[in-house]
Amino acid sequence: MNKLTRRQFVKSAGLSALSLLLPYCTTPVSTNDRTNVLFVSLDDLNDWIEPLGGHPQAQTPHLNRFAQQSVNFTHAYCVNPACNPSRTAILTGLAPHHSGVYSNYQDWREVITGHKSIGTYFREEGYYSAGAGKIFHYHMVDSACWDDYWPSIQKPMPRYHYPKRGETVNMPQFPNMYGDFDWSPIEIPDEKTADFQSVQYIIDQLQENHTKPFFLACGIYRPHLPWYVPKKYFEKFPLDSVKLPKVLENDLNDVGDRVIDIAHRSGHYHKHVLEAGQWEEAVQGYLASIAYCDAMFGRLIEALGCSSYAQNTVVVVWSDHGWQLGEKEHWRKFALWENVLRSVLMIKAPKGTPGLPQGTQGARCDRNVSLQDIYPTLLDLCGLASRKEIDGRSLVPLLKRPSRKWDYPAVSSYDFSEFSIRKDHWRYTVYIDGSEELYDHRKDPEEWHNLADDTEYETIKKELSQHLPENPAPLKKTSLKLQPHHNPPFASKKEYQDWLKHGKDTKYLIEKYWK
Repeated sequence: MNKLTRRQFVKSAGLSALSLLLPYCTTPVSTNDRTNVLFVSLDDLNDWIEPLGGHPQAQTPHLNRFAQQSVNFTHAYCVNPACNPSRTAILTGLAPHHSGVYSNYQDWREVITGHKSIGTYFREEGYYSAGAGKIFHYHMVDSACWDDYWPSIQKPMPRYHYPKRGETVNMPQFPNMYGDFDWSPIEIPDEKTADFQSVQYIIDQLQENHTKPFFLACGIYRPHLPWYVPKKYFEKFPLDSVKLPKVLENDLNDVGDRVIDIAHRSGHYHKHVLEAGQWEEAVQGYLASIAYCDAMFGRLIEALGCSSYAQNTVVVVWSDHGWQLGEKEHWRKFALWENVLRSVLMIKAPKGTPGLPQGTQGARCDRNVSLQDIYPTLLDLCGLASRKEIDGRSLVPLLKRPSRKWDYPAVSSYDFSEFSIRKDHWRYTVYIDGSEELYDHRKDPEEWHNLADDTEYETIKKELSQHLPENPAPLKKTSLKLQPHHNPPFASKKEYQDWLKHGKDTKYLIEKYWK
């Protein structure tokens, strides 16, 4: 009988083998003694995970365990609540109000030219750079970032399983609905799913003998829609026990028309979900997809622990933005509320990391930080020269002492000229129509009571407004084809007013301004 090597056993058996091997894993020092990076993206993951306490039924044991080894930034915020501008800001280091990339309706590569994104910079510093799954927004890959990619640099997204491609299983379709707005268990094992295969590619990379330091990026696509994951994850959340998000009746009574348009975009998702009787089913699907995502992340972290790189690899795990499931009568991302902007961010550094010789141990950091800070933080942790041309600031001081004073706001944008400021316990937001929101998170963590029109808070608004970006970069329209499943971004107040004048006709807006 031929004996399998450990690597062959792991590759053939997947998660169960890694779980069995973990107690017996050795972690010898790698022949590469420079600091490596494992860069993990979780798509559309909100604050429901156990380390953030956002939903009482969430099951995320692997993220829980990782939080005990890392600094868990409990108030980390995306720079934009859409995949493309958020990921572009993280990967290029340029905030939307400097780059002009505000929307999924732009090809960022036509807007940002002649600039080194993070993988490119690491490659120039002698790193091997490889990735799998969704890191940049779908096909909008910076090919200079990668030495290798799975499935390929040209087609970075693996093939995902759909029960009925082009049809929905549970959610009845309505006009302008995002086609993947659906949820259903699927009868396939983990090993056949796309995220399993993306993770496996990175696991294989961790089992190679790298003579150069590496930057490995793993994009786990779930819990992005559609919420199609193996049946066993749905079974963790019996439908009759599913708890819905906290909501307030008439929550939108104290906000402006523009805010209501954002909440009810594309035909009012919440109304259609309620009419279809699918709210509990949707929450079940999202919880199941989070549990699946956590299992895939667990495979990856256990594999790192079993590798020869465990003692010299920095791990950063982040979600590109949050998500809403009926709060404020709103679904999906694309809004400037707390649980849309609040994101996952955890950073683990081993002992001996440059600037952090003691590494990290399990700690919470409750300071307001931004995903914009990831790029400069990784340069600092890897001992690479800082780049003055990128935005954000290194979080190494907070990794050293999570409770230290941190007097920087987290700034998020939506469309051009729409911004939200999170500073201390305040959230202040301004919109293209001039309307405002102000929430005091000490008393109102659900953002149910808008204080913006209360004269008592004029001084607070004035102080927070000083952090609004001045002269933000204009939104540049690109060759990317637009889809009508949500309103295209407004490049000016004139476009917004024209849209209102024409009965909020999105097709009109696309025809006049985007073709």
